[in-house]
Amino acid sequence: MKPDLFEAPDYYNIDDLLSDEHKLVRDAARSWVKREVSPIIEDYAQKAAFPKQLINGLAEIGAFGPYIPEEYGGAGLDQISYGLIMQEIERGDSGVRSTASVQSSLVMFPIWRYGTEEQRKKFLPKLASGEFMGCFGLTEPNHGSNPGGMETKFKDAGDHYLLNGAKLWISNAPFADVAIVWAKNEEGRIHGLIAERGMEGFSTPETHNKWSLRASATGELIFDNVKVPKENLLPGKSGLGAPLGCLDSARYGIAWGAIGAAMDCYDTALRYAKERIQFDKPIAATQLQQKKLAEMITEITKAQLLALRLGQLKNEGKATTAQISMAKRNNVDMALKIAREARQILGAMGITGEYSIMRHMMNLESVITYEGTHDIHLLITGADITGEQAFK
Repeated sequence: MKPDLFEAPDYYNIDDLLSDEHKLVRDAARSWVKREVSPIIEDYAQKAAFPKQLINGLAEIGAFGPYIPEEYGGAGLDQISYGLIMQEIERGDSGVRSTASVQSSLVMFPIWRYGTEEQRKKFLPKLASGEFMGCFGLTEPNHGSNPGGMETKFKDAGDHYLLNGAKLWISNAPFADVAIVWAKNEEGRIHGLIAERGMEGFSTPETHNKWSLRASATGELIFDNVKVPKENLLPGKSGLGAPLGCLDSARYGIAWGAIGAAMDCYDTALRYAKERIQFDKPIAATQLQQKKLAEMITEITKAQLLALRLGQLKNEGKATTAQISMAKRNNVDMALKIAREARQILGAMGITGEYSIMRHMMNLESVITYEGTHDIHLLITGADITGEQAFK
């Protein structure tokens, strides 16, 4: 494995806009990725396995619920710190970032925001430390972009609920200890329930043969008359807005994470272009390669500013769903385009596991459609600016 020589691009001196705490948090995550992720990630991607040994390290750098209050085991950091951590982890690998995003925004966030004090104390400290890992069950075999059409249901069975249904494309499912499951009650109202591994009738078969996110564990959630204790219902919010509120937090993290993947591809391509000699000069001296690299750094810089401003709005409690959709859509699209251009700069070498570019490109093909597809996020922005819903 080649040494990780990554140097983060900062063309507009954005570091000057960060606090000392932001930079400390980011640098700790960056060092950890260089030390623990980069040396092993190509091998795990090749063999399509999640490196579980990274879980403790993710917890140590505060990647699990960084904005969760310290009284519940979180780091009590702000939203920009959360974004920077996601950026650095995805610079290593989108699949590893997915693991942290799901744990933070889709498992810990709903328990913190919608749960009881008893639920917070029972689950959050163990999720923050990595003792418990979690997953989020919203997408179903027949309902992706239309989550409100979900068929998973639960009914009152006296001293417990009876849960039936299935969820698909669930990150962390194969090894999750807890699952935040969204299901309809007998009146058709959507609620969140905490399902725990070991409950009879609850299984998590793994999804195989993926070309993308190969170092991430993906699976299904199957519920066959699962008895869920009534105290495992999240009482703080119901309706489709409850899971969508979780997705706002996760999509925000993705908007930062995608920058990390783009930065890694750019840095790799720039380094290669300076070293690769053709026609007696480095290919970095040719106009077409300079065009590619100049456009890459321009788009990365724009995405950095977009994410930073969104983080400021999140800190102020002012970020809207539509603003988050815009950033998620733009930044992932930017990263995927940069990965493709970077691969061309490396030529045939770009498809090998000796470099990270092809792995990033394949991963981003998933990131651009999960947690809201590229097209759906466009229509969320369209609906916001016109007042007209085009996808209903």
